[in-house]
Amino acid sequence: MSFIDRKRELTALGKFWKAKEAQLIVLYGRRRIGKTELIKEFIKNRPDIYFLSRLINEHENLKLLGRSVGEYFGDGILQRRGFEDWEEFFHYIRDHIRESMIIAIDEFPYLIEANKGVPSLFQAGWDEYLKDSNLFLILCGSSMTMMEEKVLSHKTPLYGRRTGQILLRPLPFSKIKGFYPELSFDRRLELYSIAGGNPGYLNKLDQDLSLADNIREHILQPEAYLYNEVEFILREELREPRNYMAILKAIALGKNRISEICNETGMEKSSLHKYLYTLEDLYLIEKEVPVTEKNPLKSRKGIYRLRDQFFQFWFKYILPNKGAIEIGETGSVLKKIRKNFKQLVAQNYEYVSRERLRDFSRRVFIFDRIGRWWKKEEEIDIVALNDDEKKILFGEVKWSNKPVGTNIYDNLQRKTDKVEWQREDRKEYYCLFSKSGFTDAMMRLARRENVFLFHKNRLI
Repeated sequence: MSFIDRKRELTALGKFWKAKEAQLIVLYGRRRIGKTELIKEFIKNRPDIYFLSRLINEHENLKLLGRSVGEYFGDGILQRRGFEDWEEFFHYIRDHIRESMIIAIDEFPYLIEANKGVPSLFQAGWDEYLKDSNLFLILCGSSMTMMEEKVLSHKTPLYGRRTGQILLRPLPFSKIKGFYPELSFDRRLELYSIAGGNPGYLNKLDQDLSLADNIREHILQPEAYLYNEVEFILREELREPRNYMAILKAIALGKNRISEICNETGMEKSSLHKYLYTLEDLYLIEKEVPVTEKNPLKSRKGIYRLRDQFFQFWFKYILPNKGAIEIGETGSVLKKIRKNFKQLVAQNYEYVSRERLRDFSRRVFIFDRIGRWWKKEEEIDIVALNDDEKKILFGEVKWSNKPVGTNIYDNLQRKTDKVEWQREDRKEYYCLFSKSGFTDAMMRLARRENVFLFHKNRLI
């Protein structure tokens, strides 16, 4: 498929490229998120050397790097023998570079695994040979832990050398249409509820197949590309993947509070926190609090949820059914998925609706923050705030086959009275999102009271 979006990242890289000085850019993000494709898109029509590090010893990587550098500079001897050590590489680049050029080293953590001293060697090489050159150096990696601890951390020798960094995140739902241009909103949302915004996963799902066939062929087979993907990621990042998997499974099954996670996993509260902090640092989970909380970090109302749709799908449906999948009982697993997959889609429709409102916010007011609100048994799907202007927007999201009527709006107004935020002089706005549209009565009421109505993702 063609390269999709990443305009912000390409713009940032373009600005660094135009600078009249050497650049050391750190690019990192999870597996399959599109880092390599971003690099390849950026280096198009620019002088470049792209090198993919291998999980082999240092000598062999230096030999392969020498082959790539020798090919670029037309040096047959270097192509044949490679580099002896890293200092020779840095020295060679300094002596041969004549114009601005890019060297992109992909999977940089593999070099560190082969030699723990690589960060120190690159720090010395940058300081002694490259910092005053025309080089645009990109260090790229999929191991979030390794890139943050060994490249970005203030404790690493490379600290202070980078001129920029990009953490590549999943694509928003609004960009998913680029992968499935022929599909309806409903079908795109279903596939998004499996793959999320990860280009590597989205490219695997086929818009010409039914939802069930996509799941059967690309996930519910032990040989399938996505079957063991989550385990690969966790093994790459974590020393104790079993404990983390137990926590992620508990959260995926709706055990969102500390006490519930402890009960589900059998872990002590005192030890659970360190695992949760690590999962947050890896952007696998997030702590969610009611959006009106004054001090979110200290709030005791926090609950945990998975940030990644594929992790949610995998822990909810694949891990608990691995035994059946291994013996070929895919039919029974698909039956379980069909039973409550609509609930998962409805949950993702809430995320998509909040994303849509962020894009829409200039039509209403600029949001300082947006999220959910809850108190005891009451919950509101969308609440957006602007503290300085004392403006608040309330919204409900309904993924059902019935048009939304005035009863939903009336119930939303009832709940808003319980939201204790700038109660005396706030200005209130309302919106409703619906899969199946709105009743005539609700349409009339919306025009009269200026309620924003969204049919699926489109303002009406």
